[in-house]
Amino acid sequence: MTLEIEINGQTFVLHNSGALYWVGKKMLLISDAHLGKISHFRKHGSALPAKAIFMNFSRLDELVAYFVPEKICFLGDLFHSALNKEWHFFEEWVARTALPIILIAGNHDIVSPQKYEELHIPIVSEWLLDGFLLTHFPEEREGAFTFSGHIHPSVMLTGQGRQFLKLPCFFRSREQMILPAFGEFTGTSVMELKPDDVAYVITKEEVIKISKAL
Repeated sequence: MTLEIEINGQTFVLHNSGALYWVGKKMLLISDAHLGKISHFRKHGSALPAKAIFMNFSRLDELVAYFVPEKICFLGDLFHSALNKEWHFFEEWVARTALPIILIAGNHDIVSPQKYEELHIPIVSEWLLDGFLLTHFPEEREGAFTFSGHIHPSVMLTGQGRQFLKLPCFFRSREQMILPAFGEFTGTSVMELKPDDVAYVITKEEVIKISKAL
């Protein structure tokens, strides 16, 4: 379910939900939750199951229960589109979670900042914390290790008989790590592993380190 790694002297725990826990800060990092996406697509005729709306919130509850964090930072694209009925579920989740929440603004975060202010959730463009840059868009910046999202990374695994399997992953290069999308029905982008890259592939049961293309 989890894999513990060290980056620049700090310990992080990778969870197979796609979330990352910063042990020293007792903080959860979650990217690309895309809350509201299921309702948005159902409204426009997509045949997505209504019960899927609650899957993201159930997974968030499980994460909080597992790690017992002191704060949560969303690395952008928290809500997929304009307000819809899932916002009310998000308000309920914030109330029962009762933890400080920070939002790093992403390209999908178009909900009025006033709505977040009402929930006491600050919105920032980035957060530089103890030598780590928390942002939505991947970038390498001198003097900092970056945690980001946006791309929804995955890798393509190959097997015998021309078998292919695409799995989401935490994608780590020398100076940054891109988190997988947390939200359901978000899609992925296949990444090419270079010699210095590492992919931490997530499955339903575990997180697996892969250091070269298979």
